[in-house]
Amino acid sequence: MWKSKLRLRPFGKITATVILLSLLTTFQVYAEPSITQPPNLTESGTRQYSEYEIDLLIDALTEAAHEEIQKAAAEAAKEAVLSVIEREAAAMREATLQQAEALRWRLEAERQIKAVKDAKRVGIKNAIITGAACLLGGLVIGISGTLIIGGK
Repeated sequence: MWKSKLRLRPFGKITATVILLSLLTTFQVYAEPSITQPPNLTESGTRQYSEYEIDLLIDALTEAAHEEIQKAAAEAAKEAVLSVIEREAAAMREATLQQAEALRWRLEAERQIKAVKDAKRVGIKNAIITGAACLLGGLVIGISGTLIIGGK
């Protein structure tokens, strides 16, 4: 919120400048013929404005102020939308990173499960081979021992 205030500060200065400049300048309406007399200077050298000129000045100031307010509101809305889009993009990036991390861990777990299954399979095979070798060795030793001892 502080960022948006800092970003809108120049628009407030511009609006104030436009209003002050519009107060200091006279607006001529070219579509209508002038119905007032040329400026009358009083003794002090200041110009006297007619009510019509004052009304035109007020209307012009009001219109300029409304335009500036609309511009400032549009800029504020634009900034709000951009900040929402930036937050959404950051959230999407974070979600993508988390999905990639989850996929990496899943693949690692699948590799470990496969390695355990392979090790188990190899272990069972080795146990069967060892058991068969021990059985065969026992039979050979037993039969040969029986033949040697029984043959004497």
